[in-house]
Amino acid sequence: MTNENARAGLRDDPAAGEIAGRGLSRPMAVLFALTCGLSVANVYFAQPLLDAMAPDFGIAPAAIGTVMTFTQVGYAFGLILIVPLGDLWDRRRLIVGQITLSSIALLVVATASHAAVLLAGMALVGVLAVVIQVLVALAATMARPEERGEAIGTVTSGVVAGVLLARFASGTLADIGGWRLVYLVSAGLMLAMAALLLRVLPRGRRTVLTGSSYLALLRSTAALFVEERIMRERALFAFLIFANLNVFWNAIVLPLSAPPISLSRTSIGALGIAGVAGALAARNAGRLADLGWGQRTTGLSLLLMLAAWVPIACLQTSLWLLVAGVIMLDFAIQAVHVTSQSLMVAARPDAASRLVGGYMVFYSIGSATGAIASTIVYAMTGWMGVCMLGAGISAAALLVWVITASRIEAPTGCAAMH
Repeated sequence: MTNENARAGLRDDPAAGEIAGRGLSRPMAVLFALTCGLSVANVYFAQPLLDAMAPDFGIAPAAIGTVMTFTQVGYAFGLILIVPLGDLWDRRRLIVGQITLSSIALLVVATASHAAVLLAGMALVGVLAVVIQVLVALAATMARPEERGEAIGTVTSGVVAGVLLARFASGTLADIGGWRLVYLVSAGLMLAMAALLLRVLPRGRRTVLTGSSYLALLRSTAALFVEERIMRERALFAFLIFANLNVFWNAIVLPLSAPPISLSRTSIGALGIAGVAGALAARNAGRLADLGWGQRTTGLSLLLMLAAWVPIACLQTSLWLLVAGVIMLDFAIQAVHVTSQSLMVAARPDAASRLVGGYMVFYSIGSATGAIASTIVYAMTGWMGVCMLGAGISAAALLVWVITASRIEAPTGCAAMH
């Protein structure tokens, strides 16, 4: 039994780790990516639907944004309270259970007749969407050590695609049958996915809960920040890169929808396709981490993230430059995100769920901070001010890497396991 497990009051089951290192097949990785994409889309479906939902519940347009707030708060609680259970329970049961409950929560949203029921349903959707992080940890556990980064990259690509395409999919379905159809269709898809995963997922790690080990497990998650320098530093990167991402995506609709550009919602939503292209290309960053180039990949990606704001700042000059900047930005952020998870799990594969869950808390904080900051800055200084803010955050992240790179260079891939 590891020291970490001892502190958490856990006893390893004889079958523990029987799937670790067996290898993650390409079809299974794609299935994980698809599941992650569907799960994260549930969080973002509401963004383009808020104006349609408001009159159904008698909510003022200025207050309908609380729907997204409840969802994000639920997601944050799920990261803290549910994701660490992946290091304690059989992940197969945990994943299938979360997805099944997600389908029920989506049905609650689709059939809600009162605002309180809607908000409660959206909060549950957020809580259960953290199945994504359990899947990422499972993928990292199932993959061979020399393929771990590639596996994380493939699965995480589904998350990014889900975030960027959710708005387009929800708008299309809402045009066909109203906003409730979006959640009804998603509920059916999630239920089908639960049935499929129940059939194909291998039985994994089991531990026996003793005493107050769940509370001890939560305490051990916080303790990892003290014990693991790689987690502290990668959590800081998560805060900075996702603040940067949301500075762009939260503010871009404002100049694109205003004169003289005046693009339609559909055209603005199509910009997400460019982001998907960049993010999917970055899944190969995990391979570089497997080869021991994680720190170099991080540095080059952060430099690219800074450079991306140059074409983005040329919005009024050329939309093609904007598209190029979007591809650069999403590529860079996804590359750092994949590399960070690869390095953390390689350092402590026994704590994969707790590491990923704790790391993603900073993702949530950074996302919220970037969204709020971009709105304030745009109102005060316009689009150039937003670009300066994004460039400043990028420069800060690059500076953090310069300061820490010499101290955090560590073996990855196979070497990390010896």
